[in-house]
Amino acid sequence: DNGMGLYSKIGHGGQPRGVSRRRNARWGGYRGGVAISPDEIAQVRAATDIVALVSEQVALKRSGRTWVGLCPFHSEKTPSFNVRPDTGRYLCFGCQMGGDAISWIRETQRLEFIDAVRLLAERAGITLHEDANSGPAKKERQEFLDAMAHAVDWYHEQLLTAPGARAAREYLKSRGINGEVARRFKLGWAPDEWDALVTELKASPKVLEGTGLGFVNKAGRKQDFLRARIVFPIFDPTGKAIAIGGRILPPREGDPEPERREAKYKNSPETPIYSKRRTLYALNWAKDDIIRAGEIIVCEGYTDVIAFFEAGLPRAVATCGTALADDHFKTMKNFAKRIVLAYDADGAGQKAAASVYQWERQYDVDVAVASFPQGMDPAELAQNDPEALRTAIAEAIPFLEFRLKRALATGNLATPEGRAKAAEKAIAVLAEHPSELVRDQYVMTVADQLRIDSTVLRQRVASYQAPAESFEREIPNEPMSEQFVFDVDSTPRPGLEALRLFIQGSSELRERLAAPLFVNDAQRVAFEQLATGRPVQELIDELENRDARGAAAIVGRLTMEEGTALTREGDISAVIAQLLRAAVAESLRDLERQLREGQIAPDVAMATIRDVKDRLTLLESPHGDVAESDLRTWLIERDAGR
Repeated sequence: DNGMGLYSKIGHGGQPRGVSRRRNARWGGYRGGVAISPDEIAQVRAATDIVALVSEQVALKRSGRTWVGLCPFHSEKTPSFNVRPDTGRYLCFGCQMGGDAISWIRETQRLEFIDAVRLLAERAGITLHEDANSGPAKKERQEFLDAMAHAVDWYHEQLLTAPGARAAREYLKSRGINGEVARRFKLGWAPDEWDALVTELKASPKVLEGTGLGFVNKAGRKQDFLRARIVFPIFDPTGKAIAIGGRILPPREGDPEPERREAKYKNSPETPIYSKRRTLYALNWAKDDIIRAGEIIVCEGYTDVIAFFEAGLPRAVATCGTALADDHFKTMKNFAKRIVLAYDADGAGQKAAASVYQWERQYDVDVAVASFPQGMDPAELAQNDPEALRTAIAEAIPFLEFRLKRALATGNLATPEGRAKAAEKAIAVLAEHPSELVRDQYVMTVADQLRIDSTVLRQRVASYQAPAESFEREIPNEPMSEQFVFDVDSTPRPGLEALRLFIQGSSELRERLAAPLFVNDAQRVAFEQLATGRPVQELIDELENRDARGAAAIVGRLTMEEGTALTREGDISAVIAQLLRAAVAESLRDLERQLREGQIAPDVAMATIRDVKDRLTLLESPHGDVAESDLRTWLIERDAGR
């Protein structure tokens, strides 16, 4: 056996390779308790034309088997964004953003996995069969969504055609909202009747309650939630109607005073299909421009949002009857890094300021504030001077700067006493900010403006004690959302070249490769999965499920590349030789460790080392194929015993 039989007598040490098989919520199509089978996910992917999908947002040009264009995820002048229809994947070689059709929908439309799959399934005409446990809940949710969609359509038709909606149409027209705008935002009118909608819907009490469209009154009769109000439908990011908001008409001149004063706005209650704290009005319409501009404008009311759209800034949203809160920022940070507050950002006081600074830090966003002429809201400004509205957004200033300007504007800076009072207010505002570096930058600005020694001002800010009822200045260091970056090019070049040829279908190489030849764990796991012959996307899903995301990145990257010139036998042999040398060197180091620890006899170890080195010298000789086979066998045997 040429001495190679010695190899089988050597003990095998070391830990098993590979990665954890821990399951997580992303595998098998599970999202939030809802499941779609892997087969149906694969069916959706297979039915989606990735080039057609991406071409809806990126201009692509064919180049061989690949379509190329400018990357939508970062700024570039030379195209580095590639789409491969044969693998159903995309990848930017510049910023490394890549994935499949589902990833594309998630990144560009900011949807959860399950919603992205549903959207693609609808495009392809595929009916998904979600698991039995989710069936009743899904059916009920769909019933609620259908009722809400019916209600929105009915309210909209009332506004457009009903004689009783004439006053509403006139009011909207006076606010610059014509029929075209009303149709765009699907505005509606709730008749001045107790049960007009519930009569139209013929819905059960359960559906009325589940949608918030109505309720059963004390007399046991079904009653509409809204009455005599302009209706603003609220949609989720995918465009499904989930709630309604209603604005009462202002009293006309000469009308008698109402018996009881009603709230100006009335919004749907929390329901199974609607969460106020997570919903932003008009996000479904605004998200495309938000992504393009990298900016989101936050308003107070629905009409303000519409005004921004009409003024050429279709990236405005509004909270739905609630204050801006943490969940809103969780949503917004997925769309843009710059958030402009288009309302009185100073009215909520110090506690609101503390929250804003925490959100900036926690979600890595920049909050700015737009200033409008005194007494004018965005809707009024858009009607009278849309250019001024656009300028206000373009010139929005950082939140801290805005608060400082407000504080200094209240003092008489012409007198020493006035400047001292203004300084006290500025100190309180400066002390709110958690970053010492940011505070110090503004300390110098305020000191210059108030003609105060910056050292004195800096000391006062550092020692400032906020009132007991104010916020805590210490902001918890919340973990940022998980990010994973894997540099494929940092892994060993021979292993990458071997995997590249393997993917490109080199039959000769396939017969000569084995997992123990890969010294890099990510490359080895990638090879083991590729050797199964399963579809690429299925492999990537499995690798991500196993937390082998480095291997997933390697497979994803290499499947996007065009073929190379390394196809000759000599080139393949050179790649194999490099792999063998690296793998043998690592295995010999392990063997020497076993010798030092007394796990094997010295004579056996030395004989094995001598034989292995002899075969390494034969790799490039006429007997190289035999030496290669012997070394591969030895590595496989050692690996099997680990």
